[in-house]
Amino acid sequence: MSSSSTELMTDVTMPQMGVSVAEGTIVAWRVEVGDRIEADATICEITTDKIDTEVPAPVSGVVAEILVPVGETVAVGTVVARIGGGAVGGGAVGGGAIGGGAAPASAEPAADAGPAADAGPAPDAAPAADTIDQTANGGTPRPQTPTPSALSLAGRPARYSPVVQRIAAEHDIDLAQVRGTGRGGRVRKQDVLAVVESGPEPPLHIESPYVPEPVAPVAGGPTVAADEPAVVLAGDGQLSRMRRQIGAHMKRSLETAATCTTWAEVDMSRIEAARARAGLTALPFVAAATIAALREHPALNATIEGENYIRHADVNLGIAVSLGEDGLIVPVISRAHELSVEGLAPRIKELARRARARELRPDDVAGGTFTITNPGQFGSIMATPIINQPQVAILDLEAVVKRPVVVSDAEGNDSIAIRAMTILGLSWDHRALDGALAAQFLATLKRRLERWS
Repeated sequence: MSSSSTELMTDVTMPQMGVSVAEGTIVAWRVEVGDRIEADATICEITTDKIDTEVPAPVSGVVAEILVPVGETVAVGTVVARIGGGAVGGGAVGGGAIGGGAAPASAEPAADAGPAADAGPAPDAAPAADTIDQTANGGTPRPQTPTPSALSLAGRPARYSPVVQRIAAEHDIDLAQVRGTGRGGRVRKQDVLAVVESGPEPPLHIESPYVPEPVAPVAGGPTVAADEPAVVLAGDGQLSRMRRQIGAHMKRSLETAATCTTWAEVDMSRIEAARARAGLTALPFVAAATIAALREHPALNATIEGENYIRHADVNLGIAVSLGEDGLIVPVISRAHELSVEGLAPRIKELARRARARELRPDDVAGGTFTITNPGQFGSIMATPIINQPQVAILDLEAVVKRPVVVSDAEGNDSIAIRAMTILGLSWDHRALDGALAAQFLATLKRRLERWS
């Protein structure tokens, strides 16, 4: 900064995305040095093993420095940019430098900045090449209609922000067919989300395992599912950054916790009847029963950080949400013990929607004390979940499947009946718990689900 600038600088730091996240990666900058930005407007996009999110500007002002380039990973709390209070110290606002200094090497050229184009042109800027049409004899330019989303401002192929590309890929959306509302027709995150919202919401629970029918085998070739396209990888495939971070987090959990798993079989007949009456999935009922069981066995509603074992008064319930090939994320329902089944159901659905639309904020994934994962929605019948550090336990909800079981009447007579059954798996940390307590917790949960009224 020039010595003539009298405004204080405000640091923009890599935010904390939950207690177990120590670093984050810059995905894209939405501004350049010299740009004016308003408080709470997006300054950059970041990714961690927990969440992809947009970082808002803490104050209004002028971007003075961009300290971390796109693609670089830094620790939580690292200063990634600085915002001045509006004084530019003799430098040109909208130019590449402030106070006569050179712009950082990490700042990309404006033409390739993608999301930064939303800031609009500088007051003296010449019209973009694709927004005017010169007559053959050099006459007055006349405005053209907005460019389609397949073209960028300068007539080059469209550039989409990483967030837009990830949402489109997850929901199989052709961005060339999305009408953009950004400058020059550029497709923004809101435009893609509008398309996503117009489609059906993926289910959070199903009643029975889904097994796709195989197609007729081709001579000399493998059998593939009828609804599953064959995928061929050219050369060596490489894991995405999120997959590598999830893998590192899971491996760290296995190396940290003394993990054991206990299973219990549960008759879900009463839950199935109750959810049918309420028009809900089974998950909020299991969540409500789990919360009640945690209140009876508070040792499982706890975290271990270093050598400190901490029991929590509030049940901050994490619900694992699949993001397809992008991995998974665990948004948290804070103070979930204050909610009924009817209150939990919309919260779970909304968090799942926001997770898939990349709309979660740092607070949405922080402070969890216990987690439920629900692979049963995809038809699985048994799994061994990995504990979500630093929590001490995680509950696995499997598919609810109708099958014959032995039942006893009031007089002790046995018979065979068809019941909606599931298997609950509890992975727990032997540093904090013993097998007896884990079994007692599952017994309490089983009793509450089978006697639901």
